[in-house]
Amino acid sequence: MAYKNQQEFIQALEKEGELVRIRTFVDPKLEIAEITDRISKSGNGGKALLFENTGTDFPVLMNAYGSERRMCMALGVKELDDVTREIEGLFKLLSAPKEGLLDKLKMLPKLGQFASWMPTVRSGRGECQEVVMTNPDISKLPVITCWPKDGGPFVTLPIIHTKDPNTGSRNVGMYRMQIFGPTLTGMHWHKHKVSARHFSEYKKTGKKMPVAVALGGDPAYAYSATAPLPENVDEYMLAGFLRKKKVELVKCISQPEIEVPADADFIIEGYVDPTEELIWEGPFGDHTGYYSLPDWYPRFHITAITHRKQAVYPATIVGIPPQEDAWLGKATERIFLAPIKMTLVPEIVDMDMPVEGVFHNLVIAQIHKEYAGQAQKVMNAMWGAGQMMFNKILVVADEGVTINDYKQLAQYAFRHLNPATDVYFSQGPMDVLDHSCSKLGFGGKMCIDGTAKTEEEIDADRYQLKAAAFDRLTVEGITRRWPEIKGANLSLLKEGIPCVLIAVQKDRPGHIRALHEDLCRLPEMEGVKMILYVEHTVDASDLAVALWRFCNNLDPRRDHFLNETPSSIEPSKTFACLGLDGTRKTRELDNFQRDWPNIIVADDATIKAVDEKWKDLGLGTFLPSPSLKFKDQLYGEEAVVS
Repeated sequence: MAYKNQQEFIQALEKEGELVRIRTFVDPKLEIAEITDRISKSGNGGKALLFENTGTDFPVLMNAYGSERRMCMALGVKELDDVTREIEGLFKLLSAPKEGLLDKLKMLPKLGQFASWMPTVRSGRGECQEVVMTNPDISKLPVITCWPKDGGPFVTLPIIHTKDPNTGSRNVGMYRMQIFGPTLTGMHWHKHKVSARHFSEYKKTGKKMPVAVALGGDPAYAYSATAPLPENVDEYMLAGFLRKKKVELVKCISQPEIEVPADADFIIEGYVDPTEELIWEGPFGDHTGYYSLPDWYPRFHITAITHRKQAVYPATIVGIPPQEDAWLGKATERIFLAPIKMTLVPEIVDMDMPVEGVFHNLVIAQIHKEYAGQAQKVMNAMWGAGQMMFNKILVVADEGVTINDYKQLAQYAFRHLNPATDVYFSQGPMDVLDHSCSKLGFGGKMCIDGTAKTEEEIDADRYQLKAAAFDRLTVEGITRRWPEIKGANLSLLKEGIPCVLIAVQKDRPGHIRALHEDLCRLPEMEGVKMILYVEHTVDASDLAVALWRFCNNLDPRRDHFLNETPSSIEPSKTFACLGLDGTRKTRELDNFQRDWPNIIVADDATIKAVDEKWKDLGLGTFLPSPSLKFKDQLYGEEAVVS
């Protein structure tokens, strides 16, 4: 369904008991983010929050997309798979053979309906232009500062509009914007993004690049701006498809080359001058749960700010998962399953992106397997598909398991896994936010083939236990023998999953590799197929946190160690155990030359301030700060680890 505007969406949330109004003053600097972090981690995403007293003329809407139910409400569906099925049906209709006139006529209603969802530009001004700031000043908006080491306040849900100077084609994306002054922000578009390519084209012309930023409006706009669409597909086509109503656009006042949604709450107009020096932007507490570090980005000069009457400023925070962005990612996972299946990987049945993998880091694909090597075929196809090129760890399973039952999945995949033959490594483009890569935006990838193997895929010379007891393996025995091991998680072994997590304090070059070789020599370790090494500050028994830290800190191609030792059961054959080093990398111990970021936690003063005003917020039972759990995992206080 289409919402007339963001206010109608807010009313719908409130009617369904999905929104809490907070009338007590809450400071946009750090306090709004801290309260939202507590609520978003309180179970099932908590509630959407409307902060009505922000010290400005505008309320702030937070966590609006922060649960599966609210994400479905935003997209007007009962469940996210409804969109998947509709897209799949449309693909099948368009690709079906059309043998006669009647077959072609059957398509007309659907095609006519689709055409009615195309964006249109209307004349005159829109509701987003009801109020025009006489002197544009973005500091009059309640732009939030999310985390204590952020470079400043950031616009976190901007719907950014640019155009190709040669073709006039529009792109709508979402890139954070750091505030530097009343009419100056950064424009944080990465080199892989379409807007960055538009910027490169403007560089050739030497002309100023018009840009417009929308905030609010129908919630489908913000989602569509994050969607991994092909470059030639207008994001407002997707928004129209999702809301079943075309998006009405109006021309900007000071940048008339750009059109924006008429029903948006705010429009920030301006330009980027490609001949101008870049600005040092960041740090920023990012969706990985770590700070993304400062770098040079274009300057965005504001020429006009307009807004609707009774506008509401939408914002989000990202950080240690789970956060609101997990549900935006889940929507993408479900919505884009059908196009991947219909156009790139026909054997794919389902896919899942666990929260701990923060989008690209960990993806699980389920396939209908028919022949040897099919998992590798899928691996290559997916790593070549749009933003899936940023994927770090890909797990492929078949129809013998339910992939979103992670315990069952792990049992199944490890049962069919030989680490020596069924794990594949590659390298290629990576998300520039991936701090584990030795070089920015370029690093290693890993595919774990957890499918049932055909005869051709089995190496008879490499022995694999089907089951092992591990009765003699204890945490006390390991930590007593190796003092640098500060914790171990052996709980998966009892579940039939031959994988161990080790928290280690490394102190010399090559430490993890040598430790892995020593551990693999233990007779009681025979049967363990994989050891995941994490930082000594990580509680290895907290599986979700340990996996989040592990996935972020691993470059699989660089950080893996395969150990093959003679089997004690069949000495003529070898037994393989794969070690993966998910610890922090340093110049001294790992010859790692890039800066390493700290994890994101709230500061003590903000935590105390929110604690003291909690009883006045109307949010029910007191919730302690999630940051308290991670304080002892910090390396110093700064965004960059010293």
